[in-house]
Amino acid sequence: MHAADTPIWQPSPSRLAGSQLTAFTRLAETLDERRYPDYHSLWQASVSRPERFWSQLWDYAAVTGDKGSVALAEHGHMRDARFFPEARLNYAENLLRRRDDTLAMVFWGEDKVQRELSWWELSDLVSRLQQAMLAHGIVEGDRVAGYMPNMPETIAAMLAAASLGAIWTSCSPDFGTDGAIDRFGQTAPRLLFCPDGYWYNGKQVDIRDKMRVIASSLPSVEKVIVVPYLEQAEDVAAAIPKAVTLDGFVDTFVASELLFRRLPFNHPLFILYSSGTTGKPKCIVHGHGGTLLQHQKEHLLHADIHAGDRLFYFTTCGWMMWNWLVSGLASGATLMLFDGSPFAKNGHILWQYAQAYRCTHFGTSAKYLDGLRKIDLQPRHDYDLTCLRAVFSTGSPLVAESFDWVYDAIKQDINLASISGGTDIVSCFALGCSNLPVYRGELQCRGLGMAVEIRNEQGQPVLGEKGELVCTRPFPSMPVGFWADEDGEKYRKAYFDRFDNVWCHGDYAELTAHDGMVIYGRSDAVLNPGGVRIGTAEIYRQVETFAEVLESIVVGQRWDDDERVVLFLKLRDGQVLDAALTAAIRDKIKNGASPRHVPARIIAVADIPKTISGKIVELAVKNVIHGEPVNNLSALANPEALQLFAGLPELQS
Repeated sequence: MHAADTPIWQPSPSRLAGSQLTAFTRLAETLDERRYPDYHSLWQASVSRPERFWSQLWDYAAVTGDKGSVALAEHGHMRDARFFPEARLNYAENLLRRRDDTLAMVFWGEDKVQRELSWWELSDLVSRLQQAMLAHGIVEGDRVAGYMPNMPETIAAMLAAASLGAIWTSCSPDFGTDGAIDRFGQTAPRLLFCPDGYWYNGKQVDIRDKMRVIASSLPSVEKVIVVPYLEQAEDVAAAIPKAVTLDGFVDTFVASELLFRRLPFNHPLFILYSSGTTGKPKCIVHGHGGTLLQHQKEHLLHADIHAGDRLFYFTTCGWMMWNWLVSGLASGATLMLFDGSPFAKNGHILWQYAQAYRCTHFGTSAKYLDGLRKIDLQPRHDYDLTCLRAVFSTGSPLVAESFDWVYDAIKQDINLASISGGTDIVSCFALGCSNLPVYRGELQCRGLGMAVEIRNEQGQPVLGEKGELVCTRPFPSMPVGFWADEDGEKYRKAYFDRFDNVWCHGDYAELTAHDGMVIYGRSDAVLNPGGVRIGTAEIYRQVETFAEVLESIVVGQRWDDDERVVLFLKLRDGQVLDAALTAAIRDKIKNGASPRHVPARIIAVADIPKTISGKIVELAVKNVIHGEPVNNLSALANPEALQLFAGLPELQS
């Protein structure tokens, strides 16, 4: 039996018996008058009768609002489908159902700032912000923006805006001025929240110069609200046009009963932004009902979150995982918020946090886990992780060796859930499930209610073959649309150009014999040497086993009427890409993947360009090595790194 045929983890009988998915399955069996003996049978029912599944989920999650009598109205084309067209609800109302003295959220700004908010305290802060927004004249459809860290006031401001039917949009304060203006300039917010600075890797970061430029460049912004983080709010507000402190914004209002405007299911809630590495970022609009219902499904049925659980995800406010994390309030979870470097205190800071607050669900990126593996951190030896039940990983494919490392170095009895979806759907197409076994290198399952297939070049569904990840039936968290895309043409081109009436997501993937999934990378970054399609993740998996390598990026270079594979490496300090290391990497790729995967060139570089959310930018590097422009440098955390790839002599022969 091959290692891939043997689960690396299986849920215990007690975990199965007490899971949310088990309870939901029993409910569905009663209502449908049929048995669902395994996950796949439940999944099949959820995609063949989506109107029944999503209606049952609404009831199971006890959504606050009026459901109406119609769960799904289909109008020919997938993008024209409407879930719960008669419904009225409010996202914020569903997140603020609890009113007690237990913890709603905790916050660590590295090891410099530590705070706790009860459900009552959160509700009171939202109430005061809501009243201040009403006094300012904020109405349904107005945009409220956050250039904010992942801290309690950010969530409170979002909830206050959402409660009134205003639209929240955000990015993190490590975005440069151009990146922030490219985003907010398109969506024209009336209010803009920012901090008085923030901590990163033990140092205070001053943002007043950036905020002066941003505030002056956004004519729609009528007021900037400066939130205290470094206890310098008054000084910073004085330096920024149109600015007041948070205290100054809310100080005349006393907390009172919250107002919630119940809105149509598709009323805009969030505007999220694509990475924008090939042009100005797309402004993707998500609605109240679709966001809430999809996140409730993923939190309750897949992640097995119960009221009182402690949910952590390392994310900034510029990544959709922030929106996903915040929705955990609807399940009654305590949110663990963190701002700063995840490698603060030599990589120990997040595990100190997990121990201190008895974290049950720990979310992060594949790159973070690989980074811990490279520095040989062993959290299970140093910290009490008794309460930890799940580790989530996303942002890029989690390689099989990192699965081994997580179970060896973090905890053996956890559900390791590699998850994949994106900003486009503010959720997941494939993810984890606490009731299913974990196989190394695989995402456990397709999401309930998500009619996901893999299609080959001819558009036929395939199993055990690589191809395009598609979704063939509508789902609630499809975007309401793109901002200012009046005729919907940009939306159509983004997802429905490749296959008729089928969502094509742009991932290169494979369905496995276990009905799990392997993601091989983005379709537009797939390599094609000699006409053979190769996912970049297949090469990264081999390269990341080398301790000498910190990061890598692989692209295809046009050469002799074909394409050749070029691998760039960022090495650890003191390491050199000599003939021996080059040969070892080639052998590893040849034996672990195939001779077709072996790069024609392996080149050491000082840095790898990444987006602000930490994703490597293969297409931007490919443009640079071909002498083509990169249209939106403001999307990158380190745009200067692109110059390292221009005019390399190794690529001229």
